[in-house]
Parts: sequence; structure tokens; C-alpha cells
Amino acid sequence: MEERGMNTRIQKLRKSSLEAVASIDMERAKYFTETYKKYEGSVSIPELRAMALKNYFSKKTLYIGEGELIVGEKGCKPQAAPTFPDLCCHTVDDLHVMNDRELISFKVADEDYSFQENEIIPYWENRSIRQIILKHMTPEWKKVYEAGIFTEFMEQRGPGHTVGSENIYNKGFLEYKSDIEKTLENLDYINDMEALEKEHQLKAMMIACDAIIILATRYADYAQKLAAEENDEKRKKELIAIAENCRVVPANKPKNYWQAIQMYWFCHLGVTSELNPWDAYSPGRLDQHLIRFYDNDISEGILTRDEAKELLECLWVKFNNQPAPPKVGITLKESSTYTDFANINTGGITPEGKDGVNDVSYLILECMDEMKLLQPSSNVQISKKTPQTFLKKACEISRKGWGQPAFYNTEAIVQELLNAGKTIADARKGGTSGCVETGAFGNEAYILTGYFNIPKIFELTLFDGYDNMSKQQLGPHTGKAEDFKSYGELWDAFTKQIDYFLDLKIRGNLVIEKIYATQMPVPFLSILTNDCIGRGKDYNAGGARYNTSYIQGVGIGTITDCLAAIKYNVFDQKKFNMSELLDALKANFEGYEKIYNLVSNKTPKYGNDDDYADDIMKSVFTMYRDKVTGRKNIRGGEFRINMLPTTCHVYFGDVMIASANGRLAHKPVSEGISPEKGADVNGPTAVVKSCSKMDHLSTGGTLLNQKFTPSVVAGEEGLAQMANLIRTYFNLDGHHIQFNVIDRETLIKAQQNPEEYKDLIVRVAGYSDHFRNLSKALQDEIIERTEQSFA
Repeated sequence: MEERGMNTRIQKLRKSSLEAVASIDMERAKYFTETYKKYEGSVSIPELRAMALKNYFSKKTLYIGEGELIVGEKGCKPQAAPTFPDLCCHTVDDLHVMNDRELISFKVADEDYSFQENEIIPYWENRSIRQIILKHMTPEWKKVYEAGIFTEFMEQRGPGHTVGSENIYNKGFLEYKSDIEKTLENLDYINDMEALEKEHQLKAMMIACDAIIILATRYADYAQKLAAEENDEKRKKELIAIAENCRVVPANKPKNYWQAIQMYWFCHLGVTSELNPWDAYSPGRLDQHLIRFYDNDISEGILTRDEAKELLECLWVKFNNQPAPPKVGITLKESSTYTDFANINTGGITPEGKDGVNDVSYLILECMDEMKLLQPSSNVQISKKTPQTFLKKACEISRKGWGQPAFYNTEAIVQELLNAGKTIADARKGGTSGCVETGAFGNEAYILTGYFNIPKIFELTLFDGYDNMSKQQLGPHTGKAEDFKSYGELWDAFTKQIDYFLDLKIRGNLVIEKIYATQMPVPFLSILTNDCIGRGKDYNAGGARYNTSYIQGVGIGTITDCLAAIKYNVFDQKKFNMSELLDALKANFEGYEKIYNLVSNKTPKYGNDDDYADDIMKSVFTMYRDKVTGRKNIRGGEFRINMLPTTCHVYFGDVMIASANGRLAHKPVSEGISPEKGADVNGPTAVVKSCSKMDHLSTGGTLLNQKFTPSVVAGEEGLAQMANLIRTYFNLDGHHIQFNVIDRETLIKAQQNPEEYKDLIVRVAGYSDHFRNLSKALQDEIIERTEQSFA
């Protein structure tokens, strides 16, 4: 294993993190169940949730590793994943799947099988939120969900995209308790019909404050105990300092740089232990949060630059120690990553609108480069004010070929937030989390609800709503495609199908949001999210300042090229008729080589700066956006869209027959807003021009992947061209771009000989992962992405 890290301490911690075997930790399940059995029905649901967290933090096993400077694990040790039976209850078969599979396995202790079977399943099997959700979904919803028309995030994980604000660096949880007490005192039981519900929520927040303080106090006592037993004087001093830090934070606001990092980490553990959110809690604008502590400690002489970087690298190890908790059933079997999507924003602008790059920004870039860990995901925000030296430094790291950092357009992010109704002050403090999703950090619950398979819906349109894969009528009858006399008639049928499936999706979303609002509150997260305390409302119930729900559109490249193929060949050029095309699709183009050649090679394609195709892309995008944006959710906010797939484009393609653009049955659809694989033949500048014709600023984020061979971006010229491409795209209002810098031959060798390429990391979607841990379908999709050059 390659030794990475700035010194021996970090190298050992990193090596320990990477070599630790991922395992299942039953302590959270045990202590949450213990609380529920004792108090369920006798206290309010918010208070019950907070009491369960407090019980867990009062009893969970503590871990302080050799040489650690930042302390705290979500489980009992590094790479130990708690289970969340309150969300989704694993079967014993699930435990065997996660224990026995070769890749992305979680080892399960022998005694835990019987514990799950005898203690957890009997209590949680019918109580879990997943079961409650599925009971409330209609037969139509279930049929469509199972056929792969859309996914549902919150069926197995809680609402996510939770990002910290600067508040946790300005006040501790004792002060938060004081804020809560004041709100409680001012409740108006005569005029406020929700006063009692607010009382329950606020009391739950009080208990959650106690929970995190208890955890830190236990760590302080444990570090003090270890210090008393330690013979090495240097380590003894470190353990005493750790104990002192844990007695200051999180009860009080941090006083220095070290405590500021520890403060964030305790908050991270609180959020991700309370519930398993879709995308782990993220620190947001970490460089801007830390810079005042850094500058002060440097000037006071209590911190050196190397010590500051060492603490950051300790934090990187902490992130990497936390595998994403495994899901259940079929989703578990298809899950292929340990990554929990914590995402750190660096650069951008300050709240005053000035250049946000500072000394800690460069430390984070160095840390990212030296550590080369999957977690956390790291991105750079590039604004018009960002120094070229910072952009080039980020490009230097990116061209090393392991997928970090990703690049985001600060001006686009701010404008997206303004367009969604945020204030300029809140917009400037915002950024991206998860993959590419935009939010007002610390002020917004921006919740992703699932992916929407646009190419599959078009496939159904061609067959009058009938699904040739599942052999059932999924959509409404909108007419036989062979009877359509014009492209306009086809388009009208397509939009009617979209309407039907969006209504099904949103109906389900609203029911699910209500279930979480009433039955799965998150009092700890609510403390950290601005306005929840003042409103006396939970994060999941509309307590945040802004409350947005997102539906992610998938396959824009595929659907564009399908429509272009039919418009161009059937209606404009009349190269073949619709009946012949439908027969070719059902036959997977076997025996229809002429049609296959025409749609694959002789038709305008998205990604080449060709308005024929790009105008169709704009029409699809605009139609989809307008049908979603502005619809109301139950939290007092609205639905919006973003355009990203994570890895769902592989699954969505697998449930489809052949497509009109020449894509064969079961092959992945296009990912993000990237062109279809092999369709973009005019170079990267043409790609970004095509992509920029989409109105990124009316979304909550778009994802663009580009792939280069190392030689293309080598040397000063290659570096300059890479930086210029980013600037060009961002000047055209593009939201995000990321790179895989690796040649096809290396990926093929890695696929054939995975043991020889254990350390190979690639950019998948909005995250990076070990190539060997990806499914073959996903590996193939990455291999087949177009290799661009600037020639």
C-alpha cells in the first residue's frame, strides 16, 4: 500500500483506516430499541427520538486510536457501520449478503445474527419507516417504482443534504439550550394552535443538546484516563489536550483551530447517528469557517502551518472511517460503494462578495492531494475572482487521475439560489453537497427525493404506455407511435406520459414527507439548522428557513438523441418509418443494421454544438423543469429539479429495451448532463457549448463528466487548456464539471486484473470510488466514455 500523508502519524492513521475491515455495529440498534421499548407511547415522538440518541451516546463504545488528534467514531471503531432499524430493518438474509459478498462487504459477528433475528426484527419489522412508507404507497406507485420509472431516496434513508453553517463555530450547545429555553418560555398556548407540538419539539432539542455534551464529556474522561496510563510524554500531552478540547466543545463555542475542527466532528457524529441521512452531514465552506481560528492561532504562536494541515489530515481520516450504512433487500444487493457523500467546499467568495480563497483553502488542496482518500469528497468553487494560481493548483491535482477535486461555478451557484428565492447573504454562504446539489448552507433543508427515468418514459410513449420489459401497461394510452403524423404529435404524447409519472412520483413524495415530518423528527439536526429553534419546528417538518424538494432528471443525452433520431430520420428525411423503428427496437436492432447505422452514426447528436440536437435538449429540459418547478411540498417549500444520476443511469438503462438513438437493450443511459457515450465527436469545447444551452441557473445543480487521457493535459500547456476549459464553461453559466484523467487501456487492464489495480480510483458521478469495487456495468460505462482532446 502506498504510504501517503504528511508525516508518520498521518501515514499510520491513513493505513489503519484503509486496512480496517468494514463491519456492522449493533450498538445503535440495541440502545435505540432499548429506549423505544421503555418509553414508546409515554412521551412524544420528538422526545422519544432525542432520548434514544441520548441513551446511545451515554452507552456506546468509545474509541481513541493511536496517534489520533480528532476523536469520535459513529460506530464502536473505524469502519464500523451502525444499523438503523427505525428506518429500514435488515432481514437475516440481508446480514448474510453484506457479510458474504466479495466487494463492499460488511462483516457481521456470529452473535449479531441471532440478536437481529430475536431482538431487532420482532420489534422493528413493522415499525420501520420503510414499512410505513410502502404501506401508504398506491399499487400504481409500486408497479411503476418496481419497473424503474423512478427511485425513492427516503424509502431506505432519511432526508439528506444537510450542511453546516458558521453557527457551530459561534456558539456551543449550552447556548443553544438557552435559545431553546427562551423559545419555550415564549410559546403562546392561547393563539398558537401548534404550541403543544412546538413544546414537544423544543424539549426534544434540549435532550439532544444534552446527548452530544454527554458524548464529548465521556470522550474527555476517556482521553484523561488514557493520558494517565501513557508513558510517552508527547502522546500524554496530546491526550490531555484532547480531553481539554472535549470539555470545551461542543458544550461551548471553540476557542481555537483544533477545537473548531473537533466541534464540527461532534456535530457530524450527532447528525449521522441520529438518523442515516441520504448524503452524510457536510462541513460546507470549511476554509472560510476555519480561517479566523487559523489566523488567530498563527499570530498567537500556538499553531504552525504544518500543525494546521496535520489536524486537517486527521479529519480526512475520520471521514474515511465512516462507511455508508448498508441498505436492505434488492437495494442492498445493488449497492456498490462505501462512500457516504460528505462534500467539502473550498474557495468561491466570502459573504461580502470578495474572493474567498485563503490560506486554509490551499491547506485543504494539499490535504486532498496528499491523502488521496475517497472520503470526504472535495470540490473547489471557482468564481470570476478566484486567482488563477488556485485554479491551476486544483487542476494539477485533478489531472493526477483519481477524480478530485470537482469544479463548481460560484456565480452560477449564487444565481441558482437567488432564483430559488434565497437572500443574497444566504446565497453567498451556500454551495454544493452530495454530488452537485445546490443549497443555502445551514439555512435550508434541500431534500432529494429520487431519480426520474426520462428515457424510459419516452420508451413507453413509443408503445402507447406499454412496457416491453415488465410486460405490463404502466402509462396511460396516448396513441400508437406508428399512427403519429408529425413530430408534434409524438411530443404531445411524451409530455402526457411525463405528466402521469410525475404526478405519481410527487403524490408519493408528499405522503413520504408527511410520514417523516410526523414520525421521524430529527431534533439534533434541527438545532443546527437556522430558524428551527425559533419556529419550534423540526427540520423534517418545515422548520428550516428554506425547504426545497428535488427530483433528479436522468438521461438527458439519451432522450435528446432518441428524439433527434426520430425527428431527423422519420419525419424530416423519411429514411424509415416509425413501424420499422419500433420493430428494430424490439429486436435490439438485430436484422436492422441499416436503421442502426443511421441512428447511431448519421443523425445529429447532443454534445457537438449542433443546434438541431441541442434545441431538442433544451425543449426536453425546459418541459421537465416547468412541470416540476413550483409545485408545493408539505414543508412550506417547492419542488425543483436537478440533473444528476449518481450511478442510477446504469440501473435505468438495465430496465430498458433498445433506444431510438442506437443504444442497445440493458446498456446504461447517459449520465448527468453528459452526452451519450461516443456521441460527442467534436471535442470538449463543443461539449461545454452544448451543455451550456441548458438553463443551469433554473436548477439545483447539473453534473458534467469529461474524460481525458493523461497526455492531453500534460505539461504547462495541458494545464492551461484544462483551466481555460473550466473558465469557458463557467463563463457560459455551466454549473459543474469534473474529470477522469486516465486512458482506456489502463481501465481495461484494471477490469481484467482487479488485484493488480487495488488502488485505482476513478470519478464515477459526483463522487470517486475504487474502480475494482464498481459493478461491471458501471466499469464498462466509464471505459466507454468519450476520451476528449484539445486538438
